[in-house]
Amino acid sequence: MLFDDVVVILCRPEDSGNVGAVCRAMKNMGFSSLRIVAPEAPLEEEKIQTRAIHAFDVYQGARFFNSLVEAIQDIPLVIGTTRRRGKKRKDISVTPEELALYLYEQRGPAALVFGNERTGLNQEEIALCTLASHIPSSEVFPSLNLSHAVQVYTYELFKTWSKFLTAPSASQQSEPRASTVSPFDTSSGSQWVPVGRHDIDETVQIMTDALASIGFYKQAGRPEQERFFRDILSRAGVTLQEKRYLEQIFRKIGRLESKLSSARPGES
Repeated sequence: MLFDDVVVILCRPEDSGNVGAVCRAMKNMGFSSLRIVAPEAPLEEEKIQTRAIHAFDVYQGARFFNSLVEAIQDIPLVIGTTRRRGKKRKDISVTPEELALYLYEQRGPAALVFGNERTGLNQEEIALCTLASHIPSSEVFPSLNLSHAVQVYTYELFKTWSKFLTAPSASQQSEPRASTVSPFDTSSGSQWVPVGRHDIDETVQIMTDALASIGFYKQAGRPEQERFFRDILSRAGVTLQEKRYLEQIFRKIGRLESKLSSARPGES
């Protein structure tokens, strides 16, 4: 993964100055792709430009969305930044340093999602993410300012990736690492292109429909399994060919169950 593959997403920001400071933090470390979801207060360009200084172009190139669901439709790997842990949040949470090492070995776009300045990401937003990350900090006062948090993450990515990408040429940047190429994706040579969030949601629906057809969810558990499948498929970065292969497997499960049901005595 390279710098242009990383998208910073701000959910429900309310302070224009913070947005400007985020732009500066991003550009300081070589990142430029910003998406803003449903600001809780009107964003004032003058205040943004005052804080962004020479990074105002990051804001000018930002894309705006009404919901996080819309903002991540084309991004398979979504990292939610949160200091909170608990039953209804992610089981796995990595530090910025661990995340930098992990992302470097991935392909396709990834999103770093930051919540509102006061409340952070809510449970619904965290549920849409495929991985959680936290910044270790003092328990006395653990909450960081939004732009400071963005600075920590972008700095860790820059620091770690710069060790591997010392003045890379354009050809080096576009050349995939052979060790990460999916063996299933033969449609585009050696290029590994993960599918987007919408495609993953489609596959998860087919998988859980098949499991439901054999009575797997007679009591409960389907929403939890859907989140589980979505998370691991997103982190795996499945290709279109892998997606189709998985769907074939689970559709066959449904067809086999239908044949078995019709063959059982007393069942029509």
